[in-house]
Amino acid sequence: MNAAKLFLPAGALALALAFPALAIAQTTPAAAVDVFIGTGGDGHTFPGAARPFGMVQLSPDTQVRPFRQSYPWASGYRYDDDSILGFSHTHFSGSGHSDLGDVLLMPYSGETKWEPGYPERPFSGYRSRFSHKDERAEPGYYSVKLSDNEVNVELTASERVGLHRYRYAKGAEAKVMLDLRSSIYDYAGKNLWSRLRVRDNTLISGMRETRGWAPGRQLYFAIQFSHPLSSRSLRNMERDVEYRGFAGPGSGPGDKAVVEGKALVGALDFGVPADGLLQIKVAISGVSEEGAIANLAEMPGWDFDAERAKASAAWNEALGAVAIEAEPEMRKMVYTALYHSMLAPGLFMDRDGRYRGPDNEVHQAKGFRYHSTFSLWDTYRALHPLLTLIQPEQRNVDFVRSLVASQQHSPYGILPVWQFHGQETWCMIGYHAVPVIADAYMKGLKGFDAEEALKAMTSSAEYGPYGGLQHYMKLGYVPIDLEPEAASKTVEYAFDDWTIARMAEKMGKKDIAARYYQRAQNYRNSFDVKTGFLRAKKSDGTFREPFDPVRSNFGSDYTEGSAWQYSWYMPHDNAGLIKMLGGDAGLQSKIDQVFDAKVDDNVYAHMEDISGLIGHYAHGNEPSHHVAYLYNYAGAPWKTQQRLTQVVASQYNTTPAGLSGNDDLGQMSAWLAFTALGFYPVAPGSNEYVIGRPFLDKAVLNLPNGKRFTIRAPGLSKENSYVAGVTLNGKPLAQTFLRHEQITAGGELVFTMAKEPNKEWGKALNVRPYTQTAY
Repeated sequence: MNAAKLFLPAGALALALAFPALAIAQTTPAAAVDVFIGTGGDGHTFPGAARPFGMVQLSPDTQVRPFRQSYPWASGYRYDDDSILGFSHTHFSGSGHSDLGDVLLMPYSGETKWEPGYPERPFSGYRSRFSHKDERAEPGYYSVKLSDNEVNVELTASERVGLHRYRYAKGAEAKVMLDLRSSIYDYAGKNLWSRLRVRDNTLISGMRETRGWAPGRQLYFAIQFSHPLSSRSLRNMERDVEYRGFAGPGSGPGDKAVVEGKALVGALDFGVPADGLLQIKVAISGVSEEGAIANLAEMPGWDFDAERAKASAAWNEALGAVAIEAEPEMRKMVYTALYHSMLAPGLFMDRDGRYRGPDNEVHQAKGFRYHSTFSLWDTYRALHPLLTLIQPEQRNVDFVRSLVASQQHSPYGILPVWQFHGQETWCMIGYHAVPVIADAYMKGLKGFDAEEALKAMTSSAEYGPYGGLQHYMKLGYVPIDLEPEAASKTVEYAFDDWTIARMAEKMGKKDIAARYYQRAQNYRNSFDVKTGFLRAKKSDGTFREPFDPVRSNFGSDYTEGSAWQYSWYMPHDNAGLIKMLGGDAGLQSKIDQVFDAKVDDNVYAHMEDISGLIGHYAHGNEPSHHVAYLYNYAGAPWKTQQRLTQVVASQYNTTPAGLSGNDDLGQMSAWLAFTALGFYPVAPGSNEYVIGRPFLDKAVLNLPNGKRFTIRAPGLSKENSYVAGVTLNGKPLAQTFLRHEQITAGGELVFTMAKEPNKEWGKALNVRPYTQTAY
């Protein structure tokens, strides 16, 4: 396919906006995306409407269960289900834990049912059955027919506003259920307070404060209707309220202008529209109801088709950063991966620049757009490095400035760990905002204060009360008798420290660089050369006994993993690892054992996050993501190529279960995007990408600086899966990595593919990727 055909030229874009049917013409990148990939299995993605890095994710919720049963519904939607609870406005894409599902709306006709009912009992509540044959979705758009409620639903979104279009049966009453009780990862008492305020017969505003993953999270909203209300009934469904206060104006639920409580629900009636259509706009804000009302101005008017076309155009522009020629299934997988890579971090700022920070106070952004939803333990590895290649520099600068601003607002004075809607969750380990900032700085991104950023980084790395850091700084490792998951924390802290050293060195801060380069070697203190595994050490300096390298559990020596998965995590110093394993052959043998092990299915069955197993390699969880690339450091790139073929074939496909584990806000997808191109950022901050093997016939990176980097793999096929040789701009490439500046300079990378491996390419020490210590 001609790459030029993958883009909408200016004239075609104008036509697409004028005629929405053209907005996702089959030659566009968005047409290759299948938003249902990952909505089954443990992918935890959602199929609804959003803009790239948008604040609103408007999507169907099929089940909302008590949080201990909620893992399969972390995004609110699961492809296996056959009924829909309603459509809410906030969702995570691929998280392994969850929250959100704010402001749920459900259109219906006929009898009002105040409870959602049960999936296995049709008509038991306001939920409705549906069929996938009546469901359609594409980037920025979702539609479905609710068979029980007899309503056709269409959804689209701008950055801060979700737009619904409902088409009711002829002559049917247009009714909508508004439920503020509904919440993903629900439990009794999660709603701390909520409010519904009738502004006039076409505008309702409100708020909800929840005690969920991020305690005390406040979300405000404004709901505008295309038709005036003919009647309403607003209720607080709380039971056993010890004190209700005194009655205010209004004798019934239809008279009250304001209703407050912990379990609010509203039945809204719009009569019988002459055309059977009702449209609803919902804007959200982290600041106030007035902020949400002001955000409605982002979407003036009621032209649904035009808004859908704008959303489609936004996605085509974003996805157009990469032009792909490939076999249809692979092309679909990679464009979908790119799509999933651009859903977070999400904008979390009102149109006037105000946002709510981790101190739960309101702040004003000046010169940047505040973003939140940072799943940093996952996304520092590949997602953020990918975005430096496929997103405008300002977008990445906004991410950095948002992280630094959050540190400045934090009551603890540290960078975000796992943050959403401005609030901290304390989920996972490490201080992985640090490599995101360092990687951006090392790549030359401008527009943020490097001194402020470095101060935020060192403040996080030296905050003793966090995650055993006081022990790490004193002992050179995290002791297991004083802190859980100590082995994992030691090596992850060491990597983060190395990225601080890299940035400090480039800034000329020699003392800081020297201190953190020394700390970066702390991974050695938890590596047991006798067993060849990373192990947890006690504060007396001895390894914890007994030791079983397959043992894994929450709060054990490792974070969501075992020694078989975590022992190879020193991505900044793989030469050091090689020496501890006795040389190149030792590392190759160990990684072979990881992949080739015969592992009983029950070994990791108790750990829902350890998935996508190939031996002990767990592609469904992030600690394994760099492992296949380690052969390059031991002089055997052909083995990396072999393992990547194995991983891609077994871990990704185009079905709803096409992701082998949680997409984790785009990290699983970013891994595929990089790997398909033919290289991967094993050590963000090194400015190097380790070469693997390509899975695309041709790809063109339309870089943020306006240049193009073309990757070609003539002769690529299932049989020709090995790299015989590589050229860069027509010259043979001996090194088994690419430098960032080699990509951003523009040019052409050509892989010569073959049936048999080239076992000589990449053997020499001087062509291997960066490590902190010498080979």
